[in-house]
Amino acid sequence: MYQSLLKRKKYHRLKDGRFPTLEVSSYETLAEMAHMLQLSPKELEKGTLKIPAFRGLYLDSVLSGSEDLNVTRNRQFRHMIRNFKVIEESEYTLHSRLEPVLRPSQKVGFQWLKMLEDYGFGGILADEMGLGKTLQVIAFLATLDRQQTNHPSLVVCPASLVLNWSEELTRFAPEIKSAVILGNARERALRIKEAETQDIWITPYELLRQDIKLYQELEFYACILDEGQHIKNQSTLVSKAVKAINCRQRFVLTGTPIEKRLSELWNLFDFLMPGYLFSHKAFVEKLEKPIIKSKNPDAAAQLRKLVQPFLLRRMKQDVLKDLPPKMEHIHRIELGESERKTYLSAVNATRSAQGDTGKLQILAALTQLRQICCDPALCFENYEGETSKLEACLELCAGMAANGHQILLFSQFTSMLAILRQRLDTLGISNFTLQGSTPKEQRARLVKEFNGGGASVFLISLKAGGTGLNLTAADVVIHYDPWWNLAAQNQAADRAHRIGQRQCVQVYKLIARGTIEEKILDLQNQKAELLDVLSGENEGSILSMTTEELLALLEP
Repeated sequence: MYQSLLKRKKYHRLKDGRFPTLEVSSYETLAEMAHMLQLSPKELEKGTLKIPAFRGLYLDSVLSGSEDLNVTRNRQFRHMIRNFKVIEESEYTLHSRLEPVLRPSQKVGFQWLKMLEDYGFGGILADEMGLGKTLQVIAFLATLDRQQTNHPSLVVCPASLVLNWSEELTRFAPEIKSAVILGNARERALRIKEAETQDIWITPYELLRQDIKLYQELEFYACILDEGQHIKNQSTLVSKAVKAINCRQRFVLTGTPIEKRLSELWNLFDFLMPGYLFSHKAFVEKLEKPIIKSKNPDAAAQLRKLVQPFLLRRMKQDVLKDLPPKMEHIHRIELGESERKTYLSAVNATRSAQGDTGKLQILAALTQLRQICCDPALCFENYEGETSKLEACLELCAGMAANGHQILLFSQFTSMLAILRQRLDTLGISNFTLQGSTPKEQRARLVKEFNGGGASVFLISLKAGGTGLNLTAADVVIHYDPWWNLAAQNQAADRAHRIGQRQCVQVYKLIARGTIEEKILDLQNQKAELLDVLSGENEGSILSMTTEELLALLEP
């Protein structure tokens, strides 16, 4: 009968020749359950069987849909199901410092993470970009007591986000001791040894792959993968490395849990709870092929039942009432070794020549340093080293565009816009460009087409785009390089953040760590008198600085 049910036959022939009908919902329910839980006929004949706890939520969703089955659930099982159905009513306690910081939707995410931890389940926090996935996880990490966990927790993320994680932890949970595992192989090995007493370790995917032998000897409480789509391919060494981490709790953060294939989702769950979505071969046969090739609605429903309890996704429009009108993010980026050497060489050259250098020469030197931060190729034609900020920016654009966002990307340097345009074209990301030389008629046409959804990215020269543009189709603004004139940057961001904008505007400022760009931020944030001067169009503040003040900007 089991095989007849699986083949969805209307009748089954018994040994005595009778043909009982199988068109009864209880039979169909049992068949689905047996099929999806990979139960053999012998297991069903035993009358009792054991299944992993993570199957309980799926089992309840299947059995709840049948009125012909008599199901008895014990108290513990009922309690677990009720908790997952009413996450908002959970009573996990936020750290007092974070209680007034988290928005309602973020508090629900925190409760969900804590509940998964309570039951020993993994999960994917898949909120749309800009809804604060990092903050929700920091709220979770702030509840971990090192004396109880006995082990540190590990955050693995793209290289461009390592420093952001460190800074966000310091900002929202300063009581957490964190260690950033960066540097060359020898430096990383030393940092790993020194980090034994730290609460949170942060390292990029690629370095984890290189250091996996060191990590396999360690034990962590929680392992969190940020931008989890980096392990979408099960055959990569990075994917194999994160799965080798020895830990009790696992979470994935990603705004794009599926980019091209359902197997990407399988691989995320293979990291979170190995075996939950079966073997890869079984997943393809049971779910991927029926859903993709056959458009089977039953298979799609089965996958939803399996995944839904362990994947939390909220879209911006669903929680927009909880969002402030504009959110600003400082995105600090570590320069690569070649970039760092190039930058320091230019700094030293300016210092060495300071006796023969006037103010205009120093200003020119500062401009060169800013260009090196953007891309050393702006200054050195034959440069072939790393371009850390460029790669971080493209990664951000790709993620935003994939989620349907439209982006305003500002830079002071039109030559940088040209490089960005070429790389966006290579990635297949649609874009327009607007700069000072753009004729008025073309300018108006581009604005109209962009607001109509004609491109994902609008590359704009900061001066050309500071005024006179209404670009409310965009909900993301990226400042590729900071400018002395904070007001000019704010005015540029206001091309999107203005009357008519119905979505929260996310503003990202890309800053090369340990460079002149951080000095510019300091000037913007600390000198009130400078900000007052900068409220107009003039740039007198930077020109009015003395030679000594300008040279001080070169200091580390």
